[in-house]
Amino acid sequence: MSEVVQIGNVRIGTDRPLAVIAGPCVIETRDHTLALADAIACICRRIEVPLIFKASFDKANRSSVSSFRGPGMSDGLGILAEVAREVGVPVLSDVHEPSQAQPAAEVLDCLQLPAFLCRQTDLLLAAGRSGKPVNAKKGQFMAPEEMEHVAAKIRSTGNDQVLLTERGTFFGYHRLVNDMTALERMRAYAPVVFDATHSCQLPGGAGALSGGLRQFVPTLARAAVGAGCDALFLEVHDNPDKAKSDPATVFPLDQLANLLECCRRISECPR
Repeated sequence: MSEVVQIGNVRIGTDRPLAVIAGPCVIETRDHTLALADAIACICRRIEVPLIFKASFDKANRSSVSSFRGPGMSDGLGILAEVAREVGVPVLSDVHEPSQAQPAAEVLDCLQLPAFLCRQTDLLLAAGRSGKPVNAKKGQFMAPEEMEHVAAKIRSTGNDQVLLTERGTFFGYHRLVNDMTALERMRAYAPVVFDATHSCQLPGGAGALSGGLRQFVPTLARAAVGAGCDALFLEVHDNPDKAKSDPATVFPLDQLANLLECCRRISECPR
């Protein structure tokens, strides 16, 4: 197992500084994505937190068939390539089908596997064979120890650049809870990321949309960093209530600096 994962110029894992994976839930427009990437990058440079920019080119698992999904793979990857070139940060996005892995790897610095798809063997193998680092999100229906098999499937391709992300577990209807010991448990298999925004979702809690409790994002982020996560995952938007995906949980851009500064200081405390 690799204790450090290299994503572009960012190293995540043992004895490395806290990193952040951040960006909008979905690519809304080219100009909006570039502006948001530049704003987040400026904040991260000032606070000295390494950034990997995240935005989905296709939200294939929306609650409603009428929900906004994004520009699609071709246009979306073109926008992310522009972010990498113009803003100078590594880029990450989700892949949902095995056929997407190789084309996405030609642009992305890291492929992400959505939580509901983390047991899909063909997708895991295709992502691993791409040769790029893979961030696999733990399914809401899985125990931390089950992620050992997810990491093993990816590594069976010869790719040991694996991250595992905790994003909450189903507890009754429309509710996610976090077990912070999951971070330490999953670290036995790979460096770990904590998804603070999706952990605040109320799946299906708004009918055709997922609801959420955005006000608890800082609480969970601080707790996860205190528990020793290697990186934070935060979906960020300059106008959260108008976001085209996950408006109830995306974190406000104007509050990002304070949160990251606090989390960086926590991460520097001796353990």
